[in-house]
Amino acid sequence: MKAVVLAGHGGPEVLRVAEMPEPAIGDRDVLVRVRACALNHLDVWVRGGLPGRSVAFPHILGSDISGEVAKIGAAVTNVKVGERVLLAPGVSCGQCEQCIAGHDNFCADYSLFGRQIHGGYAELVRSPSVNVIPIPGNLSFEEAAAVPLVFLTAWHMLFNRAQLRPAETVLVIAAGSGVGSAAIQIAKAAGARVIATAGSEAKLAKAKQLGADDTVLHGGEFARDVKKLTGGKGVDVVFEHVGAATWEQSIFSLKPGGRLVTCGATTGFESKININYIFGRQLSILGSFMGEKSELFAALELFKRGLLKPVVDTVLPLERAADAHRRLESREQFGKVVLQVS
Repeated sequence: MKAVVLAGHGGPEVLRVAEMPEPAIGDRDVLVRVRACALNHLDVWVRGGLPGRSVAFPHILGSDISGEVAKIGAAVTNVKVGERVLLAPGVSCGQCEQCIAGHDNFCADYSLFGRQIHGGYAELVRSPSVNVIPIPGNLSFEEAAAVPLVFLTAWHMLFNRAQLRPAETVLVIAAGSGVGSAAIQIAKAAGARVIATAGSEAKLAKAKQLGADDTVLHGGEFARDVKKLTGGKGVDVVFEHVGAATWEQSIFSLKPGGRLVTCGATTGFESKININYIFGRQLSILGSFMGEKSELFAALELFKRGLLKPVVDTVLPLERAADAHRRLESREQFGKVVLQVS
């Protein structure tokens, strides 16, 4: 099969088109013919190399995958050959205490397509059958690929970790990102007031189109603008994933008793924190990683009802994976950059 492979760490130029063996499947596996694969910042991090986390080369990136079922194992009953599907991006053992309790993202063997195992920058991908989900409604393959990781992550952050309630106010940092554009929609569907930040007026306008009630440019001391918009109070929840560049202002945007939930740090992992400010205002800082499969099914139900929609920025052919990475790293995109696999 044709694939774009990572033969070593480096810049976008290390991504090369190559021939790879067709994956062999077991009794409970499904072979999916990939039609689209969306990018995430995880792809950029794995390509560049993560400290203490090795990759066996050649490696195939790509966590957000959609396509058609090409083959099924002898014990597979939940999908059939030819069905249009998307893949839940997280793979777990399915039998440990955490998995049995439904907390598969806490599984000690949890892995991601494109991270520890081969992903979707290829014509074919092998998946456990429990990760294979019919595409809801009439979403195109490109739209379906733009859904799983970011909507699962945003759902888990807002509802499981931050315990968002209707009528609360949420500050979504970096509305133009995949996870930011998902968070705006999910929070609005839950009845929250949404304030969104972005780095340009053009992106703020698109955030408004997605449902943001108010918008703020996130350069400089944006917490002051957030306080003005909330009558000096601050917000109940900050949805954070940018890290060093926005961390301090995100903290200052919270009202007393507010919660900051974070799933990443695309601008750096190190930042100062005023401990007195945290305990004096009784703030909560919550880490979040991926989400439970059941939460992805819940999000997909809202796609069926028309309450959520994929946000696709750019679609490029698989062979232009390096250009797709450059687009993502430029931070010019609004929504997901998607590779189309013919």
